[in-house]
Amino acid sequence: MKAIQFVLGCVMVCAIMNSSFATTSVPRDSTGVPGDNFSLEGALEMFRKAESPEEFEKMINTEDNKVNNLDLNGDGDTDYIKVIDKGEGDAHAFILQAAVSDNESQDIAVIELEKTGGSDAVVQIVGDEDIYGEQVIVEPADENRAATQSAQARTRSSTTTNVVVNVWTWPVVRHVYAPGYVVWISPWGWRARPVWWRPWRPVHYRVFYPYRAPYHRRYVVVHHHRVVHAHRIYTPVRTTSVTVHTRNRASVDHYRTTRTSRSTTVTRDNKQTKVTRRTTTVQGKNGKATKRTTRVRRKD
Repeated sequence: MKAIQFVLGCVMVCAIMNSSFATTSVPRDSTGVPGDNFSLEGALEMFRKAESPEEFEKMINTEDNKVNNLDLNGDGDTDYIKVIDKGEGDAHAFILQAAVSDNESQDIAVIELEKTGGSDAVVQIVGDEDIYGEQVIVEPADENRAATQSAQARTRSSTTTNVVVNVWTWPVVRHVYAPGYVVWISPWGWRARPVWWRPWRPVHYRVFYPYRAPYHRRYVVVHHHRVVHAHRIYTPVRTTSVTVHTRNRASVDHYRTTRTSRSTTVTRDNKQTKVTRRTTTVQGKNGKATKRTTRVRRKD
């Protein structure tokens, strides 16, 4: 009898330990949308390190850099992300786009860059709303401030203050604004892929999440478009896929209907601006939660 009790006790202890491990190992900032598998911070870090847009494209598609874990068409392999530069004057929109079939592509994000002075430039990366459930804006920050941003902040429901970071010293920025720059439009597509690239099997989010975390040190999530001209260039050319929209409709709709409120304070032109967006959800007669109102309030 004592032996049986001892065995049962061991089993209970193991079960408790396994349950505790499972609880603590689940990332708290998983949203359930496809964007969980592409690191905006990681992409911006690759952009910071790259010498050119072409090299940047190679870096985000390199498995060891742990930026991309997307499989939007569900074929079991990671998607190749190509980069397309749409430029106008001193503004550039670098579109990060995946081909999901012969005739469909889906934008993942866009890096918006503007030159604001002789040796000044600002940049933001904006995650596509079909991939992240909403437009998610990430920009450079001083490392101390970015490091203290909580996990809650990275799920887009926080209040934080950020200052504009001058990215003029980034090699890719200097390259883009050099006199001889040739606008980069990736030649690769669904059937044409670079010889150096080999797709890999995407991993579970629990495995991918720890790889994303180190990229957060330099970057911060905000809710304000400060790169206005580049964003206007991008908006008319945004590309979406019916296939991707259909496959992820349930998870994206769930994300959108469960968002409550998020706000941030940003500093622009030495002035602090508070931006608050609130989403109210109501319970319908059919038992489904639906979005009733969305309000944006800005106060200088």
